[in-house]
Amino acid sequence: MILAKAPARKRLAIYGALAGLLLTSGVPAMAQDNDSSRIRKLEAEIRALQRRVFPGGDGRYFEPEISGPANSGPNASTQTTAVTDILARLDALEASIQSLTRQVEVATNTQTGIEQRLAVLENATATGGAPAALLPAGNASAANTGTATTTTRPATTTPTPTPAAATGPSAERLAAVRAIAKPQTDDAADDDYSYGFRLWEAGFYPEAQQALAAFVEKYPDHWRTTYGRNLLGRAFLDNGQAREAAPWFLKNYQADNDAARAPDSLLYLAESMIELGDTSRACIALAEFSETYPALATGRLSDQYQASRRKVSCS
Repeated sequence: MILAKAPARKRLAIYGALAGLLLTSGVPAMAQDNDSSRIRKLEAEIRALQRRVFPGGDGRYFEPEISGPANSGPNASTQTTAVTDILARLDALEASIQSLTRQVEVATNTQTGIEQRLAVLENATATGGAPAALLPAGNASAANTGTATTTTRPATTTPTPTPAAATGPSAERLAAVRAIAKPQTDDAADDDYSYGFRLWEAGFYPEAQQALAAFVEKYPDHWRTTYGRNLLGRAFLDNGQAREAAPWFLKNYQADNDAARAPDSLLYLAESMIELGDTSRACIALAEFSETYPALATGRLSDQYQASRRKVSCS
């Protein structure tokens, strides 16, 4: 009614003002559409990144997709937004990282303990005495407590066997040694070991030491080598040379504690310590044996293990 009564020029001005107002009022709507487009683009990029980082997308750590609001009405005050969803995922990722960090710290501590034992075990053979190798490095109290730690495989050194007496064997002994025949088969390494075994079995310990030392030096990778090192240690131990025997038992155990005679060597190492009067290290060797070879401690080597335990009082 007002527009109808207004002059033509005035009506044109009014129409222009109304058109300008309508154009101005449409700007927020366009801006909102632009924001929604940007949000949808960001959500798509996040989904693509999520699929790249977590290709499984099974929802164990994050939801597989960023979903839109649960409600779209004017009263949807509790709807999940993209921001809260991202924050939730960041919290889950942080929790996973913390769990992984704890696992890494535990593994690192375990590795550090193993390296300490390796260093101490290696030093034992270099001293030529009782293997301090069974004690953790820098732990002076362990010698009194007899506490065993994790089984390890230290770096090895080759002990030097003690030669036979300088005066030489008697004629009768030489004849008896010559009477022991060396096997002649297709396996020369096994023949050498078997000959050393026959000498040891006959009680010719110095001769067995020489034969077995030559065998383990010549055939370090033969399947009989674990038997040879263990028997070489026994040739010394049975000859009353516990100090010389201990490095060979230690070497055989640390070279490969899964080898056939590695558990035997660990027990004989304990016996060597008992012979030397080193109760604390004997107890450590026995404890390590029971922890590393529980089946053998109650099976094949049960009698030897129990006999050694009765000889010492371990706390």
